Amino acid sequence: MKSKKFLNVIILILSAFPITGFAQNFNDSGKDFALEQKVDSVLSRMSLEEKVGQMAQFTLDVLGKGGGLYASDEPFELDPAMMDTVFGKYKVGSILNTSNNRARTTEVWENTVKAIQEKALKEIGIPVIYGIDAIHGTTYTVGATFFPQQIGMAATFNPELVEEGSRISAYETRASNIPWNFSPILDLGRDPRWPRQWETFGEDPYLAKVLGMASVQGYQGRDRNHIDQNHVAATLKHYMGYGVPYSGKDRTPSIITESDLREKHFEPFRAAVEGGALSIMVNSGIVNNVSTHADYRLLTEWLKKDLNFDGVIVTDWADVQNLLSRDHIAKDYRDAIRIAINAGIDMVMEPYNLKFCDELVALVKSGEVKQERIDDAVRRILRMKYRLGLFDRPYWSRNEYPDFGSKAHEAAAKAAADESITLLKNEGNILPLKKEARLLVTGPNANSMRTLNGGWSYSWQGEKTEEFAQQYNTIFEALQNKFG
Repeated sequence: MKSKKFLNVIILILSAFPITGFAQNFNDSGKDFALEQKVDSVLSRMSLEEKVGQMAQFTLDVLGKGGGLYASDEPFELDPAMMDTVFGKYKVGSILNTSNNRARTTEVWENTVKAIQEKALKEIGIPVIYGIDAIHGTTYTVGATFFPQQIGMAATFNPELVEEGSRISAYETRASNIPWNFSPILDLGRDPRWPRQWETFGEDPYLAKVLGMASVQGYQGRDRNHIDQNHVAATLKHYMGYGVPYSGKDRTPSIITESDLREKHFEPFRAAVEGGALSIMVNSGIVNNVSTHADYRLLTEWLKKDLNFDGVIVTDWADVQNLLSRDHIAKDYRDAIRIAINAGIDMVMEPYNLKFCDELVALVKSGEVKQERIDDAVRRILRMKYRLGLFDRPYWSRNEYPDFGSKAHEAAAKAAADESITLLKNEGNILPLKKEARLLVTGPNANSMRTLNGGWSYSWQGEKTEEFAQQYNTIFEALQNKFG
């Protein structure tokens, strides 16, 4: 009898700990109660138009002077009239870098983002969240540190190196005044025909899971509710099955068994969500005859319900429009928006058509999209902005980041590159090369800086690499310098 009473006392004591410890700050799903109260307070004061604006993401070129629809004049300048339209009329909550833009200096980034934030705060009172593809380093910033592409980082089999690379990339992206990164890529590279193999951690789901979690920790740090000024929000992409299209071509349908979908393709995303990732970008294709941007099961049931994912689900580039123009499952653009939002999309990377905001407002007023669905999406977006500290500091100074492009960061990138080297054969002990040997360096990539860096290098396709990387050597130049 005494032992039973003693056990009851222990149980009572143990059950009291959450009351005096974590439960003061966090609920069962790991949210910060104080932060959630701030989110609810802002949400309760917003109009429908303001809420819809938070769900819209447009490209920087929409705000730029001159150019055409898909480009701005150089040097880049913000257009005051379009700033009025985007933030004054449409209350837009997010901007992203354009597909064909170029690397900017940290000073240009600081001035541009500061001007955007000041306008948004004046018109809406809510900071903008700027997103960018800093895939193997801070892609769009002059003088930033570049690491090997993800397939190279996977070849190191070293989670510590991956985490450090992501940490440095986060630091230098923050130095560019950008708090949201569209990385890491958790697609499985299982088909050599697929043209984006180099962006993945390879074909193995376990390796993708381990390195993906390391990358998320490097980008975000260890406290997802309070991301400090040296870290950014990570984005898991492209959820999911994107890397195994039946045709081998990008953005085309995949056929995947249910067991492979759950056990292989879902697993890296599951682990990274449970590890605290703040956002997810959706597969641009079709999985098992269902457009992923319209797939309620994968977006809402698997992520939001099964995993209790409380972050933001964002589309990929123009993929709501693709439900109409490519997949033909919507009767018009408005219907495509209805399908995507009701499936579980929280933010639409439009990226050019401001009509999106008008159409979504009309869908809510007609009852085709429920107010509760809008509130859920906006709550997630506001939560991410609070977690990133944007309500307290919507912009910051380049001078706060003295290690940007530093020798220490350069050394870390070289260490990763060294470990990524994979020797397949060394017939006749050709390696190491002998000083007195005569060398023939040949092939289309032997003297190309662009192919040495790959895509997401100073621009989307890396076509501007020669302009920005003149201080570095191609393979031919490096061998010439070494062997004469």
